[in-house]
Order: sequence, then structure tokens, then C-alpha cells
Amino acid sequence: MSLHRRRIRAEEWSPVGIESLEDNAFDVVRSVDNRSVIAGPGAGKTELLAQRAAYLLQTGGSPRPQRILAISFKRDAAANLASRVRKRCHPRHAARLDSMTFDAFAKSIVDRFGQALPEAWRPRPDYQIFSPTEGQYRDYLGSLGAPPAQFGARAQIMAIKAKDFERKHLFGVPLPEVPYPPENAAQWAADRYWRTSLENTRDNFLSFPMIGRLAELVLRVNQVARQALALTYSHLFLDEFQDTTQIQYDLVRTIFLGSAAIVTAVGDNKQQIMRWAMAMDDPFGVLERDFGAKRTPLLNNYRSSPELVRIQHVLAQALDAQAVAPVSKTQATVSGGSCAVWDFSTPAVEAKTLAAFIASQMKEFSLGPRDFVLLVRQRAVDYAKVLAPALANYGVLLRNEAASVGEVTLQELLAEDLSEMVIGFARLATSTRAGRYWSECQDTLANLRGFSVDDDASWVRLSRELDTFCADFRQNYPKPVTDLPAASTLVAGVLNFIGLKSLLAAFPVYRQGDWMTKVTNAIALHIQASCAMASDWATALDVYEGVNALPLMTIHKSKGLEYHTVIFVGLDDGAWWSFSQDQIEATAGFFVAFTRAKQRVLFTYCPTRGMRQKIATLYELLKLAGVSVIPAG
Repeated sequence: MSLHRRRIRAEEWSPVGIESLEDNAFDVVRSVDNRSVIAGPGAGKTELLAQRAAYLLQTGGSPRPQRILAISFKRDAAANLASRVRKRCHPRHAARLDSMTFDAFAKSIVDRFGQALPEAWRPRPDYQIFSPTEGQYRDYLGSLGAPPAQFGARAQIMAIKAKDFERKHLFGVPLPEVPYPPENAAQWAADRYWRTSLENTRDNFLSFPMIGRLAELVLRVNQVARQALALTYSHLFLDEFQDTTQIQYDLVRTIFLGSAAIVTAVGDNKQQIMRWAMAMDDPFGVLERDFGAKRTPLLNNYRSSPELVRIQHVLAQALDAQAVAPVSKTQATVSGGSCAVWDFSTPAVEAKTLAAFIASQMKEFSLGPRDFVLLVRQRAVDYAKVLAPALANYGVLLRNEAASVGEVTLQELLAEDLSEMVIGFARLATSTRAGRYWSECQDTLANLRGFSVDDDASWVRLSRELDTFCADFRQNYPKPVTDLPAASTLVAGVLNFIGLKSLLAAFPVYRQGDWMTKVTNAIALHIQASCAMASDWATALDVYEGVNALPLMTIHKSKGLEYHTVIFVGLDDGAWWSFSQDQIEATAGFFVAFTRAKQRVLFTYCPTRGMRQKIATLYELLKLAGVSVIPAG
């Protein structure tokens, strides 16, 4: 595939790296107005944004020196989009895409302009980041004494629900330039929370929602900074827009409403599973009203077989009665039913049967462990205890991606930039054929150091540095490390070679607090554990990345991924105990789990884990779609 360096005439441009785009997608790629793109599972939402970036960068639709800003909800989604653009564009073009999460974007604004905030809202430059839980909000409210009499009584404080305190009182509206005097007990509690966080003489502790509100405020009161930021970007991409919070949307609106930047927001209102994390009720409708965005649906499904797409549409209509039936662009490859509920007498029988089934499917269809996923609603570790031994009997390693490595979950760790770089450079140093790793590592260093693609002398120097690094690594670590101190030294050595100052400049999330320490400690711990299972570096690094392991994860962590076969373990009241509290979000989670599959979906049920009365509506939906419940052992 040729990566165009020079500008292409817009009428001569064609999709890069793929055969074609559906008509609506091609229309969005070439659009010159704001768009709200509603796209179902498997429609190619990320690919659409990658192609739009390629079109704008290669045809001059985004003129130099302006850039494209792509904001995603999760780090792995942001990294995925950036990776796709790099594969479809010449480095000179791809370097003009800034792909990051909302949290990273807001933090970069506070780090850059935060000292221009009004004094009452100004954090210390060395503020610490923390992530409060619902329980911690509850503890905070419980720790407060009685408010001043004019605001109410302590009983009113205790009556505030933790989630309401967060969503309505702490972050419900943009911050005023001058703090308002409290008018009631809830406002008094919220004001105390902000004052305690910002006015601590030793440390300021800020959560990402707080950072988001501060970022919006500093740009609202600093018009020069706001205008400079708006002028930097010709286009704004918003990925997984259905999960956008009011905090995040207010920041985008403050910067870009009324600017010349063109907005493209993509997502699926049927996959909104982040209401618990303050997602807006109808972000697409708000965007369309504020920005005049034209709603454009994508109609194709490039992931799932026709039978699965048919069932998905039944589920989709439960979430959106106006949902349009998508068209499957994938052929079915499995024989027999592509979806069923399997009833088991006990978890032990369930584990044994599933292990045998997975092993037979791997053999029949020449599949690997990562073509399957085991999804659970919660408490993955409890399921792993039973499933792992059964799978091990067939030589299949189960990997609980919800497990913690130090203070970081495994799935979170693998999406971290530091983790990807350490493993990439380790693979470069230990591979006999390191062509791909050489290119990736060379590009990483060049981007961090700001090298121009035309600076031949710097690239030659960089190649020599990489040669020296590889030789030193092989000498110091001829075999996988055997203990934690050695793993920690390895990680530190790789990051020092890459350049800590450059890393901190490129990734703002690592600048404050102890997140970088937590991540580097987790990398070392995981390297040590991976090396204990391997006799050579190639195997150890494969273990680190889970190349040959079958993943076990929760529904929320599966979003954006896809597998040949999805097995949802535990379709029962016990796992879905909170179903009645928010049936819409729970049904959306069920929909997300189902739509990860390309060819087959299985649900399992054991009466020992719970009944199926509370989630009867889910079973009714499956029955409506023609899905059978089968006694399986």
C-alpha cells in the first residue's frame, strides 16, 4: 500500500487500506459540515474516522499548519485510531492528528493554562490525581458535621445519595468565575469538597471530572487561550460519543461552538453503558441542536454473520424502537445454531463442557484462544477459579483481564503507552527478525524527539542509537529475567533510553501524581510473572501480551473488541442483581456483549448462581429472536 506524501486532488481520493466504504460513510468522509453519525455494532466507526482523517490530510481538507483533534472515551480507542491513521497516511500527514482521551485533553489544558484560573479555582501546579469511588463520596458526606443553620440540617446532608452528589451537585453545571454562596445543604457540601481539594496547603487532589470542569472554566475566562486552541484545529472527531458526559460536552462546546472547526461525532445510542459514569442522556440530540450537526446513519455490519445481525436487531429495537435493520456484510462459517442459552446443573459441569467445546471449535475451525472471549457481568475472579482448571486440561490458558497487577488492572496496563513502548523495545532487542519492531520503535523515538521526516542526519543517528540499545539489552538480559529487581531495572533502562523528559512532554497523564510509578511498577510485576512462564524472550513477551491466552473480562471492558465466539457466562439474577435499577443501561450492556461476536454467541445459566426472574425481560428478548434454551449438562 502506497502512502501518499504529496497532496491528492479530492476527486481522485479513494479509501486507503480497505476495498470500499458504504455510501453514507463515504459521504461523511468527504463532508464539509458538522455530522452526527449513528452507527451500530460492526459498522466501522473507528475506520470511518481513520478514513476521514486520511482524506482531510491527504487532500488538504485540513490545511497546514492546522491539525485534527480526535477525542475518545478510552485510551485504547484513542491509540487504535492513531494507529490506523499512521498505517493509512504518510508520517508527515499522520503527525498532524492528535488522538487522545477526554481526560488527557482536559488535563493538558489545565496543565498549560491552569495558573490563569481565577484564584478561587486555581490548583497547585503539582496537583495530585485521584479517582474517588461511590463509597468515598458516601464517606465524605458522612464525615461532614451539621452545615450552618441557614443552609439546613445534617439530616439533609445524610439524605444525599452519593451518585446524585457527584452528578448534580459537584459537577452538574459549569463552574462560575466567582464561587456562588451556597443556598442549601447540598451546595454547601459541594463547596466544602472543592475548597478542601483546592486549598490544602500541602497537596491538591483533583479527580478527572474536577479537571474537566476547571479546563472549561479557564478557557471560558481566557478568550485568547480559547481562540488559540480553536484555531489550532480545523476538524474535531468525537468517538464513542454516546458515552460523553456533560462535563466533557461543555468543554467541547466552550472551545468549538462558533468556531470554524468542523465536528464529526460517531457512536451508537444503543451501546450507552456509561450512565453510571455520568454519561449524558441524549448527547447526539444536544450536539445536533447546538452545532446544527446533520444526523447520518451507517447501515452495514462488517463484523457479524447474517443470523447474529438478525438477532441483534431484535435487541436493538428494545433500546431504540426506530433502529434501522443493518445489513450483514459477513458470511456465516459455523454450522448449527449461531446463538443459544445453555443450561447447566452446576458451575463445574459448565466449566468442563465449555472447555471441551472451545477445544473442539479451535480444532474444527483452526482458531486460536484469542478468537474466543468469556464475558461475565462482574467478579471475574470467581468465575476464573472454576473455568481456568477445566480449560487447562485441554492446554488452554485462561487470562483474567480484570485481574490487578499491582494497582493497575491487566487490561488497563496493556493499553498504557508506557507498557506498549517497553514491550515494543524489548521485542526489537530480542527478535531475530525485527523489521516491524524496528520501524515502530524508530517512529516512536522520532515522534518523541520531534524529528522531521526530511532530517536524514538525525534518522541515521537514531538508527545507531537503536543498534547500541539492542546490543546492550541482549548483553544484559540474554534470557528472561528471574526476579522483580531485575524486571524493574529492565523497565527503567528502556524508559531512560526512550527519554523520560520526552515521555512526560508527550503524555501529560504521567506528569502529576503517582500514576507513572503505578504503571511502571505494574509493568515490572507483569514482566516478572510472564518470564516465570517462559524459557525465551519471544515466549515471555507473548505471555505478557496474552497472545496465546483465552481472555476473560467484564462486559464494560469488552466494548470495542470483537471475537469469533462470545460466551457469556452467568445469565442469571445473581450476576445481574442491579438489573431493575437501570434496565436501559443493563440492556445496553447485554447488547454490547452480544455484538462482540462475529459467528457465535452462547449464554450459560446455572441455578446455583441465581434464578432468572429479575432478568426475565432479557430471556423474553432472546425468545422473541428465536434463541433456544438448551439443557447442556
